[in-house]
Amino acid sequence: MKILYVTTVGETMIFFEELIRRLIQEGNTVDIATNEQGSMVPGCYREWNCRIYRLDCTRAVLDFGNIRAMKQLRKLVSKNRYDIVHCHTPIAAACVRIACKSLRKKGVKVIYTAHGFHFFRGAPVKNWLLFYPAEKFLSYWTDCLITINREDYRRAKRKFHAQKTEYVPGVGVDVEKYQSPDFIQNEDNSCVPFSSWRRKKRAELGLGADDFVIASVGELNENKNHGVVIEAIARLNDKKIKYLICGQGEQKDKLLDFARKLGLQKQVFLLGFRNDIKEILWISDLFVFPSKREGLGLAAIEAMAAGLALVTSNVHGINDYSVQKKTGYKCNPNDISGFQKAIFQLIHNKEQRKSIGQENRKKAFRYDRELIIPKMKKIYYDEKK
Repeated sequence: MKILYVTTVGETMIFFEELIRRLIQEGNTVDIATNEQGSMVPGCYREWNCRIYRLDCTRAVLDFGNIRAMKQLRKLVSKNRYDIVHCHTPIAAACVRIACKSLRKKGVKVIYTAHGFHFFRGAPVKNWLLFYPAEKFLSYWTDCLITINREDYRRAKRKFHAQKTEYVPGVGVDVEKYQSPDFIQNEDNSCVPFSSWRRKKRAELGLGADDFVIASVGELNENKNHGVVIEAIARLNDKKIKYLICGQGEQKDKLLDFARKLGLQKQVFLLGFRNDIKEILWISDLFVFPSKREGLGLAAIEAMAAGLALVTSNVHGINDYSVQKKTGYKCNPNDISGFQKAIFQLIHNKEQRKSIGQENRKKAFRYDRELIIPKMKKIYYDEKK
């Protein structure tokens, strides 16, 4: 089976590594078409001899590069005779479905994973006016539409026209990886108790053993909504609270200025891109996820796997797993007082935090990659029949 993966941004291919590795091991060919300008495909794909093709599409809806991308895709799929073209991200998916419209009559199957529609309950009206009719129209040219949360699945199943609509809850998390051990192995193969390692790791980041550490993971942009947590922490007026944000983005300077304005320059840490998210979660006491929109929210599920209680917004895909007083607390994304009260409650109730964390660790297995990958492989093989 020959499969072409198509995304707008090269680095998003990081989410599919394990699935693609297994597909290749089973004798399938997987190639990638994407834009690598400033956002490279992970190196493992070249090591696995996947061919990486340049695609001129961008995230800007009206960019002329997207027109070029349609031509590039039509030529590429025709030349290489792919069995399946699997597209991700809205712009790339639109380019694929337009480019492959006539090629579907020759046997090419188009699969689109919608990693969270921009239209959902509570979404801005402009999102409904722009994205809903576009997705509905393009669904006519989709063989299999995969949705990753239940709200999107119900709507797509009722309202759209894909040949088949499937629900697959995300790309899968290696849940075992995030479970904290009793001992940590050092580079010299010696072992130290987890508690000792935790104090040392905190000290490396300028954190004290008695600090209450809150973590967030996500791009520094308007949608991730980190500012609401910063303001909630300011209202709590507790110097022991430290807020770690892992991620990069255009709002970095704005968030730093906001923290300084509120007198939190020694409490808010923008850590940038991290390859040690697992360890950051292990040294944290609470995970906060205030997004205005999420298709599902991989970062929060990883935090659950690490045994953390959650404080989340009450929107879109987050609602699939975030349950009030069971996984933690939920708030309207603009409710600063709600986030303040939820954080305060969990700071001052260690037993509740511990109990919720233990339950979250179990619930995370619903999203384990060993459940997700077989579902994806079945979709591929069913489409190839």
